[in-house]
Amino acid sequence: MGTLLKEECTITANGQTTVPKSVRQALGVDYGGRIAFFVDNQHRVHVEKVMEEASDPVVDRFLAFLAQDMRKHPGTSIAALPASLRDRMAALVGDMDADLDAEIDGDVALQP
Repeated sequence: MGTLLKEECTITANGQTTVPKSVRQALGVDYGGRIAFFVDNQHRVHVEKVMEEASDPVVDRFLAFLAQDMRKHPGTSIAALPASLRDRMAALVGDMDADLDAEIDGDVALQP
């Protein structure tokens, strides 16, 4: 791996440091941005920009609504599924094992 940039900085007594401007620019991060540190088995440190997940305002508002409802009505906002629905769901999926992180084969389209 070739070195594109090397910068040095000092660690304070509180264990803090400033990420040099040239490194922040290379990573594409600024104030409030997030970076991740990775230490490999040879004690080398790699720094990457943390990629924020895209936010959906509709989903965010719905989740906020659910959280508010659960705070207001903690005893009734969450309930067990009826046994008949649980049994029907089990019958539909059987012993199917799903890897939710696996790539999806083929085209994916949202239906209106």
